[in-house]
Amino acid sequence: MYLEHVNLVVDDVEAMLHFYQAAFPHWRIRSKGQSNWHGKPRQWLHFGDDYQYLALSDNGEQKNRDLSGHQVGLAHFAYVTQNIEAVTQRLEQAGYKVDKLGADNPFRKNVYFVDPAGFEIEFVQYFSDIPAQRNNDL
Repeated sequence: MYLEHVNLVVDDVEAMLHFYQAAFPHWRIRSKGQSNWHGKPRQWLHFGDDYQYLALSDNGEQKNRDLSGHQVGLAHFAYVTQNIEAVTQRLEQAGYKVDKLGADNPFRKNVYFVDPAGFEIEFVQYFSDIPAQRNNDL
């Protein structure tokens, strides 16, 4: 079993696409279109590879939750990478700043960005294939 997709309602699909194209240059727009969601029109697209993707829909209302607050909602989602420096460099070159670095850990390195819709995204690179080390179970 694996997570196939995350569906995010945002106010600007193109801004989101710019961020995620920098993070995942090998991904593509798998499909896109227009629909109506409970009486409100929206543009949507699926951006990913053959196995996983982000479903993005526009016409969202209000701001995302305060990431420094305690509101109920999505805290962040994470992607594993084989080269965290390359991901960080691509995002910074595209104009995005690192929001925060993960804690020092000999078995992984992680970095957090906030995408244009205000979702916090973690990128993590593991330096061990031993689950207890990767997960701090020692």
